[in-house]
Amino acid sequence: MFDVFSVEPTITQLQIFGPKHLTVIGIFVFIWLSFIYFRNTWGKTQKDNIRKVLAIALALNEIGLHIWSAYWGIWNIQTMLPLHLCSVMVWVTVYTALTDNRSLYDFTYFLGIGGALQAFLTPADAIVYDIPHYRIMQTLIAHGLIITIPIFMTVVEGLRPTLASFKRIFIWTNIYMIFIFFFNYAIGSNYLFIAQKPPSPTLMDILSPWPWYIPQLELVAFIIFFILYIPFLIKDRLEKSAQIKVI
Repeated sequence: MFDVFSVEPTITQLQIFGPKHLTVIGIFVFIWLSFIYFRNTWGKTQKDNIRKVLAIALALNEIGLHIWSAYWGIWNIQTMLPLHLCSVMVWVTVYTALTDNRSLYDFTYFLGIGGALQAFLTPADAIVYDIPHYRIMQTLIAHGLIITIPIFMTVVEGLRPTLASFKRIFIWTNIYMIFIFFFNYAIGSNYLFIAQKPPSPTLMDILSPWPWYIPQLELVAFIIFFILYIPFLIKDRLEKSAQIKVI
């Protein structure tokens, strides 16, 4: 039995979509689907408490990663600053959920779900470890919670993105990417994976070599954002159609 907290890679690596990975995915999917039922049974106080518990769990999970990395002497500014999209969204999501800040909800919905989903399905940063090693479990739980909290706020609390927020967040994401591009150049990092592709297998492997995959990522991000907005686009169209029929 390997040491679940060791920094050394495990003998076997995580098998993407293997039984262990699918079990973790299945647990989170079950939680997300359960929100459909419990949204009608939880009161406001319960909803507030659950949202805050999820936020605290996400914060503690992220703090644990930094403690673990510092303990093993692998913490460095090239990889551990909270500048990757999901790292940023950890703290944006925590703040949004703890304060019930509705103005930041759209960021957690589009960037949280859209950004974390890829890492949840292909956890490149920790793929050299196998479940139940701490590092791979921390990664899967972090990205699972980044997705869970905006789903909770959408399904249970009734929040929703708008077309204006869709456009605004896509523009700000591009501005942030430009800043990170120059920051990577300055310190030799690879935040947002725009200096090079991740060394481990990810969905980015099907894209063109650097730098041509960067505009392709732009297109992928737009498509993901649009897919996330489709349910609300359909809902708005159906409501508008119903109003016209009434008139």
